[in-house]
Amino acid sequence: MNKYKGEIALFTITIFWGVTFAIIKLALNDISPMLFTAIRFSFAALLLLPFLWKPLFNSNIDVIKAGLFLGLLYFIGFATQTIGLYYTTATKSGFITGTFVIFIPILQLILERKSPGKGNLIGIILVIIGLILLSSKGMTVLDIISELGSNFNIGDTLTLICAVFYALYVVYIDIITKKYDYRALIILQVVFTGFAGIVITFLFGMTGIEPIRLDFNKTVILVILYTAIFSSILATVIQTKYQKTVTPTKAGIIFSIEPIFAALFAFLIIHESVSSFGIIGCIFIFAGVLVSELFDKNKNIS
Repeated sequence: MNKYKGEIALFTITIFWGVTFAIIKLALNDISPMLFTAIRFSFAALLLLPFLWKPLFNSNIDVIKAGLFLGLLYFIGFATQTIGLYYTTATKSGFITGTFVIFIPILQLILERKSPGKGNLIGIILVIIGLILLSSKGMTVLDIISELGSNFNIGDTLTLICAVFYALYVVYIDIITKKYDYRALIILQVVFTGFAGIVITFLFGMTGIEPIRLDFNKTVILVILYTAIFSSILATVIQTKYQKTVTPTKAGIIFSIEPIFAALFAFLIIHESVSSFGIIGCIFIFAGVLVSELFDKNKNIS
């Protein structure tokens, strides 16, 4: 079991994240996206500081630079995803976010000079097929093909930008956490994201890009609490600590399970439907994860 501790830890994150698409979609009816991001991460930073202030204040300039760089990638990813989610569906957001699995091996090859194994490549192909099927609302193959090129709005574009920056984040987590204390990196990322969220919220509000909206009701409070504790604190701690135990490409394949949970909770919470092709897509995604894992296991044995 210890051998798979990293994989199990990363799988747990996908459940935390999967819930967020549907509940944030609900909350955005009553709060503007950037303000939500600012409050969510500022609250998470306040909760983390009592536990991680020592590693933070004992950090040298190299650790601070590394943590702030991760925080920048983290912030851009979450900001574009949250704003994009306001304009698109929870299921579609989960699908487009999941495309980061394509960008990870490309970026890993460029930044780390490491190419993915055959099992990872096969796994990625299966996952992408699964993501396309999962996001489809059509009932035939022709419906799926027509959907791929239609109705791609500003929300989808922002979510695609999120996928690219999250792929960068996954690769740089692999590089940076092998060099520095993960505890300092955690707090630096969360503090930067909260602070940047506050600055951009007021900047967007003053320029009219995104008027500040807030109805501080029960739904908004509960969603902020969940996303701050589970999706911001616990997910960041787990990923920063454990992702270095697997390759970035494998981490991406594990994270690709997230859209399955996104679709499931979108169905349960906000009643977004999943087509019969969506069920088949889930099977493809799981197959991709299993193929990647089994190929890797056989490689290690041989």
